Amino acid sequence: MSTPLIRNERALQWLLPLLVAAVLLGLWQGWTVVADVPAYLVPSPRAIAKTLVADWALLSGSLWVTVKITVLAFLVSVVLGSLVAFAFVQSRWIESAFFPYAVLLQVTPVVAIAPLIIIWVKDPTASLVVCATLVALFPIISNTTVGLRSVNPGLAAYFKLQRASRWQTLVRLRIPSALPYFFAGLRISGGLALIGAVVAEFVAGTGGTGTGLAYQILQSGYQLNIPRLFAALVLISVTGVGVFAVLSAISRWALGGWHESEMSR
Repeated sequence: MSTPLIRNERALQWLLPLLVAAVLLGLWQGWTVVADVPAYLVPSPRAIAKTLVADWALLSGSLWVTVKITVLAFLVSVVLGSLVAFAFVQSRWIESAFFPYAVLLQVTPVVAIAPLIIIWVKDPTASLVVCATLVALFPIISNTTVGLRSVNPGLAAYFKLQRASRWQTLVRLRIPSALPYFFAGLRISGGLALIGAVVAEFVAGTGGTGTGLAYQILQSGYQLNIPRLFAALVLISVTGVGVFAVLSAISRWALGGWHESEMSR
């Protein structure tokens, strides 16, 4: 006997957001038609869709640039953040000495230091990756450090009683305990990597370099091509949702068979 759709939680997770989106888009389209809103102020969803199709050759190339920078920055932040977190866990002295500087990177606006990085790093792509990495790095460091320290005291005492080495304790106890925190950090870092890439592209675009979606937004604003501007914004939003969905799926795959945070879902 098939499960009623209203009781199928997996189906509702997709249908409810799509229903809300359809209602909002319908209201938006109706408002622009009834109020006769000019496209250079607020384009209708239909006009944005037409622009996506008409300018897809241009926008898809810019989308690829933004996605490439986002992915590279995310991967670099995962590697660096994990290594820093492992170092923090091994020594309280190291954590006390360097953790404030990790916080300093988090609270420093990337838009303020991006021009310097773009000047110092000659390669445009590398400079944008560095800027995005600085934005995405802290959640990996913070969450992984907390996870590596959040071990069961009884299990920690058992490992110590069995004279387990520091490496054995790290691999067999601390890393499995840290995985839920680590994957939570990944989901945050993925979105921040996209934000950092877009912000860095804005800064680079003002100097005439960069072909990402942010650059297309700037150019569309200068040309008053507002439908293309909204189309670029739609692609950025869809990319962010896609990044979050992929990382959530990886988290479910890695934790779904044994950890309560995913098994309960």
